[in-house]
Amino acid sequence: MSDRIFLRDLRTEAIIGIYDWERKIKQTISIDLELPTDVRRAARTDKIEDTLDYKKITKRMLAFIDDSHYELVETLAEALAQLILREFGCEWVKLSVNKPGAIRGSRDVGVMIERTRADLATDAP
Repeated sequence: MSDRIFLRDLRTEAIIGIYDWERKIKQTISIDLELPTDVRRAARTDKIEDTLDYKKITKRMLAFIDDSHYELVETLAEALAQLILREFGCEWVKLSVNKPGAIRGSRDVGVMIERTRADLATDAP
């Protein structure tokens, strides 16, 4: 299946980082997300129930991020991928977490990961 739902540049604030000052203030992070789905049924019925509800997924991710206090973007990305695979039943997820302005002279820095249901860990971050 080649159909996908995607989300680009979802910006939110999070406690993330390894330095003392990063543990005290929220920083902007940006999320990109890609999920597999078969849109044919939703295209026929025009009903949200027949597709992945990206608003529901987004709200869940934002609530999770708001409650998180990870040091590494790698850990946050892994935790988000695990959450999406578990709670929304997707076969795979492609996800990036970026910290805009974290490195002087660059637009952003971050991590991009791809996980499948086979990667589900029993002890996710």
